[in-house]
Amino acid sequence: MPRIKRNISNWNNFPTAETTEHSLIYKDDALITIEQTSKNLIARGNGRCYGDASLAEHVISTLKYNQIVFYDAKNGIIECESGILFKDLLDFLVPRGWFLPVTPGTKYITLGGAVASDVHGKNHHKEGSFSQHILSLSIMLENGNILEVNDANHSDLFHASMGGMGLTGLILSVKFKLKKIETAYITQQQIKTKNLDHTIDLFTEFKDSTYSMAWIDCLKNSTKQGRSIIFTGEHSAISELSKKKQQEPLSFKKKKKITIPFNLPPFVLSQLSVKAFNELYYLAHPTKYNQIIDYESFFYPLDGLLEWNKMYGKRGFIQYQFVIPASDNAVGLKDILDRINKKGWGSFLAVLKMFGPQESLISFPMEGLTLALDFPLKKGLFEFLDELDEVVEAHGGRVYLSKDARMKKGIFTAGYKNHRKFIEIIEKYNPHRKFNSYLSTRIVY
Repeated sequence: MPRIKRNISNWNNFPTAETTEHSLIYKDDALITIEQTSKNLIARGNGRCYGDASLAEHVISTLKYNQIVFYDAKNGIIECESGILFKDLLDFLVPRGWFLPVTPGTKYITLGGAVASDVHGKNHHKEGSFSQHILSLSIMLENGNILEVNDANHSDLFHASMGGMGLTGLILSVKFKLKKIETAYITQQQIKTKNLDHTIDLFTEFKDSTYSMAWIDCLKNSTKQGRSIIFTGEHSAISELSKKKQQEPLSFKKKKKITIPFNLPPFVLSQLSVKAFNELYYLAHPTKYNQIIDYESFFYPLDGLLEWNKMYGKRGFIQYQFVIPASDNAVGLKDILDRINKKGWGSFLAVLKMFGPQESLISFPMEGLTLALDFPLKKGLFEFLDELDEVVEAHGGRVYLSKDARMKKGIFTAGYKNHRKFIEIIEKYNPHRKFNSYLSTRIVY
């Protein structure tokens, strides 16, 4: 099995770790690596998580383990090796009239990473997280045994692996259900809101829309606090398309991508520039507007800007995402927005989404509102995020593990109520805790 020593980091470029990277090409490669590695081994896909979840002394790169194992075109079921990218899955599925059941805001993640993070998307309030659509997993344990797990067979391991951050074993393959589509387009509606209360009201009003999310202005206060632009969407029917697009409804002309060639200096994301961007972005959108756009423009707008993480400079950034339950979301969000405004550390990539009910062992979502914010690394940032953690905890919420690089253990245990049960399942199947990341060392064990 090929292996090299190198320094790696994930998408936010913090932290950086010196690691031995093993490349998974064939199933036997994983067995050899596990036998030769005494501890501190974790799977790593395309490195699109934020923080230290897929960093360890030894990592198994799954990127070359990326084949489609099984495809049922009639019933919309597919099984793939864990290293396949969502991008490649979409290239295969969309022309055949199928779509991913759930997708986050980038298609450059692996299938195994999607399971380990139990990714969510703009449709969580209607269709749950990715785990709700998984039929079975193939997992290699620390002793080399491979288990096929599902709701009926080793169900404890099955559910602990979804959102389990790779700590339950090496995910080899995933079988899951697909979504039928007529076209490669989304019928999008956008509405400008006046403040946070208006935004929450509209999320409730459009709760039956399949997809919804909002860009939120974090630096306004008083009567304009939390003003937003809400986007809702549905998969377009053929009848909604123009005659030209109806000729090839499952394809569209790909847009040329732009690459940020170098790390930008810190002043580019100063308080002044973020305020100016937020003002211009808000004013540039009409109060109401409907249009039909291709699915890439709707789901993956940032993927059109390759290496956009370089906007935050060499030091990197923290993406801070939390969820506050429905009973407290308005009060909790206003408190956090107040603190951000007072600090003046706004985020121009601020995304608000509504979560629906979800009972799960260790996954991030719970019924309520989730806000994701980007903060460039700077002096005092960790102390400020500790302060926000306390607000989230006080309102019964939690912080997303896939985007964490600094949370304290007490915040994890307070937010993830089933953490003890989760650890018991890990110790049942992997008693020596060979699968262990910097994140798990820091907050789980």
